[in-house]
Amino acid sequence: MTRRIRVDTSTLRAHADFRRLFIANLITGLGSGATYVALPFQVAELTGSYLHVGVIGALEFLPLIFFGLYGGVLADRVDRRRMILMTELTFGALVAILLGNALLDRPAVWIIYVMTILFVVVVGLQRPSLDAVLPRVVPPGDLPSAGAVQSMARSISNVAGPAVGGVIISIGGVGWVYALDLMTFLVSAALVARMKPIAPSRTSTDPSWHEIHEAIGYLRSRRDIVGTYVIDMIAMILAFPYALFPFVATEFDAAWSLGFLYAAPAVGSALASVTSHWTKRVRLHGRAIVYAATVWGVAVAAAGLVRSPVWIIGCMVLAGAADMVSGLFRMLIWNLTIPDDVRGRMAGLELISYAIGPSVGDLRSTAVARATSLPASFVIGGLACSGSCLAAGPALRELWHFRSTPESIST
Repeated sequence: MTRRIRVDTSTLRAHADFRRLFIANLITGLGSGATYVALPFQVAELTGSYLHVGVIGALEFLPLIFFGLYGGVLADRVDRRRMILMTELTFGALVAILLGNALLDRPAVWIIYVMTILFVVVVGLQRPSLDAVLPRVVPPGDLPSAGAVQSMARSISNVAGPAVGGVIISIGGVGWVYALDLMTFLVSAALVARMKPIAPSRTSTDPSWHEIHEAIGYLRSRRDIVGTYVIDMIAMILAFPYALFPFVATEFDAAWSLGFLYAAPAVGSALASVTSHWTKRVRLHGRAIVYAATVWGVAVAAAGLVRSPVWIIGCMVLAGAADMVSGLFRMLIWNLTIPDDVRGRMAGLELISYAIGPSVGDLRSTAVARATSLPASFVIGGLACSGSCLAAGPALRELWHFRSTPESIST
């Protein structure tokens, strides 16, 4: 039983470049997770204003879409390893500026805002190459295992990073968090530098925005891929509950629960990742995505029905596990079937869903909570998500009938 459900780590042993990439992602994820906590904390400490803290999130939306699309073009035109290496070094330089600012007698808030924008720009440039590099460092047959291991690293970072950041802030302040993050980027860059070069799939050295239109044309021909975006958008827009977490802590007079609420989905994701060996036996990936998104909605709705922060945290763990299962199968369809010469641009297009879904979901959840009540926002959103997924799944025929076969694997 244990062998059936445990995560398959054989790809780490078999492929040196994947192992280096895994360790680099894990290390930088921990540092970035700590900085994710430190940035709003420092702004709140300097200004005492909820509005100023909220500006941090608002600054991320447009740069992520714009540079994410262009990053997708670059991912198909340049050495992806080199792109990851250069952006890791750039991240390190930005964190060094934050560290220098934190050491001033009067740190400047505007520097934090500028660095936030630049962080998102670099994320947009790096993320498509990072998402598209996996099929170039492991063979097709190992992609399910590699995807699960990679997702496990992200889940661990999402849980441990903010926790480590909170502890460091309470002991030594935000400056030590930025120092830690700087070190993680340097270590990650050293690991990526040892990877073999990854030659671009397309020979032209003149990237253009016209190539985005080519990727959109390809996406239109792949209704199964479009279906994965539709299901993910339904789940995020109708049942993304993160903006409600502070109100949960307030309503139950349980300030202690806030950190656990944010960490709970990542805990569920980690549990789903480390028990993901069973996913290799699933062939109807599209239906698995629909069912997992349905469970996500059920878990969110259940959070509105229970009357204890502990039980709400438990519901969020279940929701995070379902979201990870959906993500694993989306990744498998994506990695197994998209040609390498368009994979980077497709990753750039996917960032649009990544940016829009949670942002709109936060607005929806808070608007419904104001119009009704906090529990009702959970219940209405969760049930709307589950019902919509079950209705949309069979209607998205190409996704619903997608079956993993040897012929579907793109080599």
